[in-house]
Amino acid sequence: MTSATADHIGSSPQPVISVSLWSRHLKLLALASLSILAIFWRDGADMVRTWWSISTYNHCLLIVPILYWLVQQRQEELAKITPEIWLPGLFLTGIASLGWLLGEAAGVSFARHLGLLMMLQGAVVTLLGPTVARGLIFPLGFSFFLVPFGEEFVPFLQMVTAKLSMIFLGWADIPAFIDGIFISTPTGYFEVAEACSGVMFLIAMVAYGALVSNVCFQSWYRRILFMIASVIVPVVANGIRAFGTIYIAHHTSLDFAVGFDHIFYGWFFFAFVLILVMAIGWPFFDRKIDDPVIDGNALRQSQSPRVTAQKPATVLAAMAAIILVPVLWTSVLAAQESPVPDKIALPEVAGWQRVDYQPLYPWQPQFDGASHQLLGRYRNISTGMEVDLSIAVYDRQAEGREIVGYGQGALVPNSQWSRNQTLEAPEGAAAVELIAPGPVVRDVVSFYRIGGKLTGSGSVVKLETLKSNIFGGPQQAVAILVSSETKREASPRISINAFLADLGPVDKLADAMAGLR
Repeated sequence: MTSATADHIGSSPQPVISVSLWSRHLKLLALASLSILAIFWRDGADMVRTWWSISTYNHCLLIVPILYWLVQQRQEELAKITPEIWLPGLFLTGIASLGWLLGEAAGVSFARHLGLLMMLQGAVVTLLGPTVARGLIFPLGFSFFLVPFGEEFVPFLQMVTAKLSMIFLGWADIPAFIDGIFISTPTGYFEVAEACSGVMFLIAMVAYGALVSNVCFQSWYRRILFMIASVIVPVVANGIRAFGTIYIAHHTSLDFAVGFDHIFYGWFFFAFVLILVMAIGWPFFDRKIDDPVIDGNALRQSQSPRVTAQKPATVLAAMAAIILVPVLWTSVLAAQESPVPDKIALPEVAGWQRVDYQPLYPWQPQFDGASHQLLGRYRNISTGMEVDLSIAVYDRQAEGREIVGYGQGALVPNSQWSRNQTLEAPEGAAAVELIAPGPVVRDVVSFYRIGGKLTGSGSVVKLETLKSNIFGGPQQAVAILVSSETKREASPRISINAFLADLGPVDKLADAMAGLR
């Protein structure tokens, strides 16, 4: 970074910021950043792998070069500021380290990835100082888009897309019936699948909207309005796209509509939404192309004089201690033994007999990394009702073997089963209705036992996992899923309720499976 001479302020002399000062601080930042990435390389590699392999996050691959460009935009003005070591920046590093610890303990990758990113941000603030950080405030904030997030919005966006489609179908006088995320018309049976939720384009458009708001606008009022448009337009456009597929199928054929949708719903659709949002915002751009994005002179004037120079070695040692303590703590607790039985078997249930598992449509819950997993079918001796019981036992949870999370449990990704709606559940459980081609309806009631608690909440499971991993205690976790399938003409819940009544306390069954009683 070249040296810079500040403009005259009154009659005061021009301060000169040497290249060597900036070079020294940038070397410290590079050393700290590389060390952080080396310590948490698994999380960094996991983020890159997610960007590359999951289409929802492909746009993150562009964020890194954009961040470089944003810093280069500010280079000339930043050169007017004196970099400094700022000890309060370690507080941000500490928060980030704690966040990583919570994510590691609870098995939440989002928290680990966010913690890693914030540790790097903390290094910037600590080793370059608060004034430089103010000059980099937008690049630092924009870097949050490197953290993969948004999958949790998919069910909500599926429902929004389905309801918007129904509104448009009503305007087009096409008779339709909606059941959750499924829409029936005289032409066929349509599902707003996860891939059709629009989450991929929504997340990318929010990131793009934030970039344009900073680069092309100076007015905060206009920035906020543009960000609102960046959220609303892709959601509404996705509803129109789903409606268009149904509309084309109604007037042509289902095969033609599906083929058209697969072609249109790629980058063509994203380009259309991008152009539409830019067309909306273009007349209101109020930043000239040659306007500086920050004012280095103003930042320099606001910079407080340093009282005492901090020793870099001391600061780096403090930063290393803050970062390494959570890593060492989790490593020690991970060494604790958490045994489960060598073999488990499905329980005998009074009034029910085991029969061959022959589902109307293939279904098997997914619990990657489980120590034991069982699935069997029971038939009521007197009524003939049939119920499926699935049990998964974990001796402990770790990366890639969490009992709850995306792809774990009743709904298996990339299968023909789709989540239709959430159902009323017994105490300590969660219930969901799944639908497969046929249609075949399967109701699933899920219980999770961990840390002495019986729950159906994934959040509670994560919290109990976090507590046991931070403070010690039993690591075993058990999932018990009771389900039943039918055609549309009957309700599966009658047989599920009857089976649960005869099964007895689920918590005792779970403890027995985990070898805790």
